[in-house]
Amino acid sequence: MQMLPDKRRRPRLKKATSPANQTERLERRQLHITGIVQGVGFRPFVYRWASELKLTGTVLNNAKGVMIELQGSAAQLDCFVRELTTNPPPLARIDQISQSPLAVKLEEASFDIIESDNQSDSQSNGSGEHNLAALVAVSADKSTCQDCLGDMHNPQDRHYGYAFTNCTNCGPRYTIINALPYDRHHTAMADFAMCPDCAKAYQDPLNRRYHAQPVSCPKCGPQLSLKSPQGELLAPHSLSVSQDNSLAVLSAAAEKLAQGQILAIKGLGGFHLVCDARNTQAVSQLRQRKQRKAKPLAVMMPSIEMAKRYVTGTQAEWQTLSSQERPIVLMQAQHKHDLSPEIAPNIPKLGIFLPYTPLHHLLLGLFNAPLVATSANLSGEPIITHCDELISHLGHVVDAIVDHNRPILNGCDDSVVQLIQPPNGCVPQVQVLRLARGYAPLSFPLPKPLSRTILAVGAQQKNAIALGFGSNVFLSPHIGDLFSMSAEQYFERTLATFARLYHFSPELIVHDKHPDYAPSRWAEAQQQQSLDTLRGDSRSIQTFSVQHHHAHVLSVMAINQYQDAVLGFSFDGTGLGNDGSLWGGEVLLTTLNGAERLAHFEAIPLLGGELAIKQPVRLLLALLFEQMSLAAVQALDLPILKSLTPLTLSNLHRIWQNGHGINSSSVGRLFDALACALGFIDTTQFEGQAGMLIEAAARRADAKQLPTLMLDLSLDTTNQSSDSSAHEPHIWRSSQLFKQIITLITEAPLTSVRQEQIARAFLHSVGDAICGYAARYPALPVVLCGGVFQNQYLLEYCLNKLHQQGNTVLPNKHIPVNDGGIALGQLWYGIHQDVSNNQSCFKTQADA
Repeated sequence: MQMLPDKRRRPRLKKATSPANQTERLERRQLHITGIVQGVGFRPFVYRWASELKLTGTVLNNAKGVMIELQGSAAQLDCFVRELTTNPPPLARIDQISQSPLAVKLEEASFDIIESDNQSDSQSNGSGEHNLAALVAVSADKSTCQDCLGDMHNPQDRHYGYAFTNCTNCGPRYTIINALPYDRHHTAMADFAMCPDCAKAYQDPLNRRYHAQPVSCPKCGPQLSLKSPQGELLAPHSLSVSQDNSLAVLSAAAEKLAQGQILAIKGLGGFHLVCDARNTQAVSQLRQRKQRKAKPLAVMMPSIEMAKRYVTGTQAEWQTLSSQERPIVLMQAQHKHDLSPEIAPNIPKLGIFLPYTPLHHLLLGLFNAPLVATSANLSGEPIITHCDELISHLGHVVDAIVDHNRPILNGCDDSVVQLIQPPNGCVPQVQVLRLARGYAPLSFPLPKPLSRTILAVGAQQKNAIALGFGSNVFLSPHIGDLFSMSAEQYFERTLATFARLYHFSPELIVHDKHPDYAPSRWAEAQQQQSLDTLRGDSRSIQTFSVQHHHAHVLSVMAINQYQDAVLGFSFDGTGLGNDGSLWGGEVLLTTLNGAERLAHFEAIPLLGGELAIKQPVRLLLALLFEQMSLAAVQALDLPILKSLTPLTLSNLHRIWQNGHGINSSSVGRLFDALACALGFIDTTQFEGQAGMLIEAAARRADAKQLPTLMLDLSLDTTNQSSDSSAHEPHIWRSSQLFKQIITLITEAPLTSVRQEQIARAFLHSVGDAICGYAARYPALPVVLCGGVFQNQYLLEYCLNKLHQQGNTVLPNKHIPVNDGGIALGQLWYGIHQDVSNNQSCFKTQADA
């Protein structure tokens, strides 16, 4: 049975005794427990259960996990271990329990929780650094639990209306931690001295706030303040320092929101930009000020009941929305609602989430309507965590700021997910699009320890980092796109955070094959620095590079801890290929050591380089020039082509003829070209826009039960080199596919129905190509990865068809399908390499 941490159920507390005449019946054991075992109420749980079983001993945190000494009968000890294994505390995850015998202490008469130890279990590696063989995993931040919500809404409770209420079952973790063990002096709460009431709760093992490090109340904890865009204090002026101002500040904030103002609100891992989601003028003004023209905005709903007025969902979607992780969930919008159409222009999905901190609960309770709540950052840069930075960068965007004085030590954005409905009878899958608050840091144990420490530094876009050491793997929260100095600095701060937490010093760094990516440059600089400072007793840092799409497939293998060959379909926007071109539509026979390119989409030139991504008509023209003359293209009755001058068209044709464009096999670029041809977009305003619009059109075609149009995506299997033993990859002729699409567009009026039919036919043709090729390799598990598979319609179509034809598909689980998972794939590669003897980095049994 699981012991509950509050007054509803208390264990029978009886002090155990160890009289001399019981010596032969007593045993004493030491338990070493690793996993997510700190900051989750583990020690009080152990205390209560040991007391229930009349065991004596001790429990403490240290840098390697939780250490327990237990004394009692063999039956009692076995019962304790069994209960701990099967029913740990709600937020805990036990990776390993090791047991060893100890000498019995006859004089011991109680079970005690003792102070944390962060020194005794670090083992020097001889170079001054500390590599820990087995470590505690830092917990992700968790949303406010029902017990704390009850306290906040109880006028008789000292936490009534308090914006920072928490206990061991909820609240901040990663965002406030500075070092391990997870103790208050190692957190952002170090400067907040507890009042007598909080200290009493903190020190009582029977209280659910026992050693909840952020524990506080209005008398002693963090406080809110309302500020102008210039940082001047606006309210409240009348409250003394000893009074809580949460409700006063949030009431003033709710009033400003009702007036149509835009606010910045400091949350758990950073600031949000917030406005009334029903007020089109406010939403439009937010877009204009932030220069975010069309990318959808997330909406925070006061409750799940109100959310049901705006979106429809499956039971799995509602469960995910209300889970303790509280991610942003992409759900289908209701046909009629009063939200501003500017929230997600032309896209029938809404990204919604529920309040996850006391502050959000109180604010939404006062406002009682949906709020736009989007990350406060400059486009493509990390979320802002400090008020001074917000004023400097986004002061012109907001009308007021809700700030507080608890530092955010580690920034963390909101997680974004969607639910994938697999074949009938299977459980819906959570597909993570952004791994952050609630889910990250993500960690899992390895089957055996590694012989060296490995760091993987991820991709240029949607960057995250991954660590491997001891028996542990860690994937950081989403860092973001590394196209600015501030973004690169955030990348380095995240590296420093994990180095500080785990005393981590990498011996091997794995990076992307693209030499100009910021993480690749950083990795090579680290190796050079280690060579420059090499000492006689030291080894330099080694570096490996992994091709981008190989790493995509490896990330899925890693989360499944799969080591045999797979058939990987790695479809995304771009990535440097082994031949120097940009890949993005690859079929890879993938192993731990390499990837054979079996097939790919036709490589087309990006006319004008990166400009072709912003102006997808250039992509469309490159496809058409492969099949048609300039005169034939000029004669096409396509509105997007009519917008080009004859001179521009002829110049682009000349670029194509001369072969000056960078070639790309990207499937993502095909989506851009199709959306352009169908008239959905003329310029790409945000990443993934084309895919969202094409998916929405395909779903409308299904909903209307429109007749199916057929497109043939032909596969050229005859291509091979002059050496008969060396076959070139098969090629899907995407230019031939687009010639068919243009015929469909021009042979009849391009009505909305026609657009929807063609969009669906395109998705079906890509899905059929995937499944048809997978049928050639029935014995190999299939991996579907890369940003293209964020397209829910395409992914579900493939999963159903692959299931019907008998293929096994490895799930992505919580690893982002996009570049957010690249670091884990790089790490999985590094784990299984050893340049000295071509063996993996796992320790041998003798080494271990």
